[in-house]
Amino acid sequence: MREGDAEEVDSVGTLACCNRQPLGSLLCSEALLTQLRLPFSLHYPILLGFAPLEIAGTIPAMLDYRLLRHEPELVKSALANRGYDPAMVDEWLAIDTRWREMTTQVESGTAEQNRLSKEIPQRKKAGENVEELLSQLRALSDRIKQMEAERRELEAQREALLLMFPNIPHSTTPIGKDASENVEVRRGGQPHPAPFEVRPHWEIAEALGIIDFERGAKVSGSGFMFYTGLGAQLERALIQFMLDLHVREHGYTEVFPPFLVRPEVMQGTGQLPKFEEEMYRCADDPLYLIPTAEVPVTNLYREEILTIEQLPQYLVAYSPCFRREAGAAGRLTRGLLRVHQFNKVELVKFTTPETSYEEHEKLLRDAETVLQRLELPYRIMLLCTGDLGFAAAKCYDLEVWAPGVQQWLEVSSCSNFEDFQARRANIRFRREPTAKPEFVHTLNASGVATPRLMAAILENYQQPDGSVVIPHALRPYMHGLERITPKD
Repeated sequence: MREGDAEEVDSVGTLACCNRQPLGSLLCSEALLTQLRLPFSLHYPILLGFAPLEIAGTIPAMLDYRLLRHEPELVKSALANRGYDPAMVDEWLAIDTRWREMTTQVESGTAEQNRLSKEIPQRKKAGENVEELLSQLRALSDRIKQMEAERRELEAQREALLLMFPNIPHSTTPIGKDASENVEVRRGGQPHPAPFEVRPHWEIAEALGIIDFERGAKVSGSGFMFYTGLGAQLERALIQFMLDLHVREHGYTEVFPPFLVRPEVMQGTGQLPKFEEEMYRCADDPLYLIPTAEVPVTNLYREEILTIEQLPQYLVAYSPCFRREAGAAGRLTRGLLRVHQFNKVELVKFTTPETSYEEHEKLLRDAETVLQRLELPYRIMLLCTGDLGFAAAKCYDLEVWAPGVQQWLEVSSCSNFEDFQARRANIRFRREPTAKPEFVHTLNASGVATPRLMAAILENYQQPDGSVVIPHALRPYMHGLERITPKD
């Protein structure tokens, strides 16, 4: 570590992560994870069979160090409101205190080592016996190496624990224990009772021959399906409709991202290490299948400093998404409700800190427009602290009504992460060419995910004769087709 790093101040006047190291040097041992009482499988790829990995880049603080050191009660309260153990703060502070003490000792020893290194040649030149000084120097050098090793171990513990801290909720996020305490913000449209017995989407899709769940399971296992014929065309129409809407009307720039990413990219957006077990990973390469386009698109500018002229940035991306967790068996996990692979159009924003909450409301409206154009009944829920995503400071869920399963189905989460992801991915900007860099704020929303959207369309637009009317907004993408009938 460079001298003085223990008090290094970052570009926004907060204590930055000291002695930032490549992730490969912080790979944790099983003993360390046991000591920290953290799940062994939730940490780094090397623990799960990957080859040792030296990752380019650095690990900045996930939360502001000064916040933890000087306002620990605030952080404890935030953790408690989110359902986390506030004792994490005390544990981190104990490690951090020991690390800072060891840093002081290393720096003091290094200063003494430098003094002796200068004094010995001078005394030797004067004809004095320097054997005792050389012995002192050797002993001091050995002691410094031991202290440096202990300091590195403490830093690894500190960073591993810090990776498990969630974001601090925004002051407008309601306090609550779980989804039952989320707050309804508004509704669009109203569910209308059908004058016939409505069916769930999987029955409709199978009768129309547009989705083959049985053969999907035969080929890939449960949670996978084939879209066939007009089903495949309707899925493609949804994707293209949403991309065109966001690019042409909302001002987003389309990007087409990689679907495989490196571990530090997953860490940048907050998927690793906490959600390791929910990800698909390659056995022979340190790569993960993306759970959402948020991951590669947010990391587009990792380790970069943007200019103020580049902000805000609005990006939209289509990608398939891959998630191992698909829920327990039952009616509410059947069909398209919980799947391992699905399509999604993702919206990502990079903004300045002072504009991020205004941009958050705009982002919500952009995602909401999709449901309005498809003329589906929906509601917007403001998530409480107990239901808030790990990396989010504030989040809205957009839920669409599905009469066949009699449920509100989440089709989009619209989140403001403030600088949480930017710190992890080290994404910054300068207001002036000579100004100190500041962390950007990142935001994202599904704009939107297709499986539950498809389910809602089939269930809301089903007809007594078994056909499904195609929403007006999608007909130009279906060559003018107005409905799908069993004969099609």
